[in-house]
Amino acid sequence: MPRKARQTDPAASDSASQSEMPIVGRLGNWVTSSLKVKSATGRKRIPVAAPPGSSPGIESFGRIDEPPGPSEVRVQWHDYSADKVNFEESGDLEALCASSRPEGTSVRWINVDGLHPYVVNRLREKFEFHSLAAEDVLRTSQRPKLEAFEGHLFVVVRMLMLQGGELKQEQVSFFLFKDTLITFQEERGDIWDPIRQRLQKNGSRLRSKGPGYLLYALLDAVVDHTFPILEHYGDVLEELEDAVVDDPHPSIQQRIHLIKRELVMLRRVLWPLREVVNELHREETVGIPRDVKAFMRDVHDHAVQSMEIVETYREQASGLNDLYMSAVSNRMNEIMKVLTIMASFFIPITFVAGVYGMNFEHIPELSWKYSYAGFWIFCLSVVGGLLVYFWRRGWLIRK
Repeated sequence: MPRKARQTDPAASDSASQSEMPIVGRLGNWVTSSLKVKSATGRKRIPVAAPPGSSPGIESFGRIDEPPGPSEVRVQWHDYSADKVNFEESGDLEALCASSRPEGTSVRWINVDGLHPYVVNRLREKFEFHSLAAEDVLRTSQRPKLEAFEGHLFVVVRMLMLQGGELKQEQVSFFLFKDTLITFQEERGDIWDPIRQRLQKNGSRLRSKGPGYLLYALLDAVVDHTFPILEHYGDVLEELEDAVVDDPHPSIQQRIHLIKRELVMLRRVLWPLREVVNELHREETVGIPRDVKAFMRDVHDHAVQSMEIVETYREQASGLNDLYMSAVSNRMNEIMKVLTIMASFFIPITFVAGVYGMNFEHIPELSWKYSYAGFWIFCLSVVGGLLVYFWRRGWLIRK
C-alpha cells in the first residue's frame, strides 16, 4: 500500500444499533445507501444554450455574459515561494483578475469551486487558454485526458470521495502555466486540505518548487485517495462472502451486482487517469521539469496499483456471484436429499398399504387375526432397516 495513511469512511459504522444488526441487513443498508455514486453535476447542470452541432468553444454556452451570484462560485488563490506564502479567498472574480502576485512570491495557485460560464470565460480572457479547453471545463462528462497547448497544459481527471456514506465523483480541470496553476472543481469540498497545510509550512518542498510540482501533489492526492475507497469495497466484499456462505439470500445477489457495477465505474475513472499520469512522466510536456517527472512516476505506480486492486475486486465479485449460485444449488440439493430420504421411508409402506387396501373379496391375509400387527411390524422393520442403511452411507449426516 502506498505511503499515504489509509482512511475509512465514518458512515460505514454509524451507530451501535447498526452494528448489532444481522450481516445481511447491514450489507443491505450499506449497498442501498452508501454505494450510490453521485456526480456533482447530477445536482446542478450548467445550461447549454446551443444544440449539438453548434460552433465549438465556450461561446456556445449560455450565461457567458452573466456574472454568478454571490455564493455561486468561490475563488481561492495562493501566492507562494520558499520564503513567503499569501492566501486569499473571495467571490469577487474581478479582484483576482486585477491582482498580481505579491513581491517575493513565484507561484500562484488559483482554485475555483463551482462552474459558471462567466467565470471560466473571464479567466480564459485573463490567462489566454484555449476556448476548446474552456468548453471542456464546463462539459463535466469528460474522460480523464491530457492536452498540450501553446504555453500551457490542460489536464482533466475525476476525483472520487466518500462523503456521508456516498461515493461521489466530480470532474477536476487543471491549467498549468509557467508560474500559475488553475484548478476548476464542480462544487465546494475536496481532498486537498493536506496540500494547503503543506503550503503554509515553512521549509516545505512544495513551496520551493514550481507549479509543476504542485500539479504532481494534487494528482498524487487524487490517486492516493482511491485507496481508502477501495479498502472500503474490500471490507464489503469480505462481508458479502461470509453472508453468501452463511445464508445465500436472493437479496445478496442483487447487492453483488450493484458492487460489480460500481467497480466498473471505478475502472472507467482509474484506467484513463493512469494513462494521463503515464504521459506526464514519460512525454516531454510543457511545465513538467525533469526532477518532477520522477515524482509523476511514483503517482503512476500508485495508479497502476489501484487499477490492479479494482481488477482483483471485480474478479472477487464475479467469484462471489458464482459462489452464491453454488451455495443456492447446494442448498437445493440438501433439500432434495431430505425429501428423497423421507419419500424412501414411505414408498414400501405405501406399496403394502395399497396392496391390502384393494377391494378384492378373497385376500387370505385379511382373515388372519395377527395381520394388523404383522403390517406394523413389517412397516417398522422396513423403516428401521432403511434408517440404518442411510446412516451407514452417511446420507443422514450434514457435512
